[in-house]
Amino acid sequence: MKDKNGVLRSLLLVTQFGISMIVPVLLCTWLGAWLGRKLGLPILAVPLFLAGALAGARNVYVLAKKVYEDKEGDHAKKDQ
Repeated sequence: MKDKNGVLRSLLLVTQFGISMIVPVLLCTWLGAWLGRKLGLPILAVPLFLAGALAGARNVYVLAKKVYEDKEGDHAKKDQ
């Protein structure tokens, strides 16, 4: 049963990484396209896409860092 929980936890973590990355990319791209149509600057979607990609990468980094710290905390508790 412990092995199944590990697989499920890993699958959920990968899904959370994906959602944390794709949501800012899609929102910034949509915002850039919308502003581009309103302002007459279609190229505006590119910098906002890049901003969304950077924001998503930061989200994934923070999440991975938290998961790594939690795992180290679990190992410290087991040692005591």
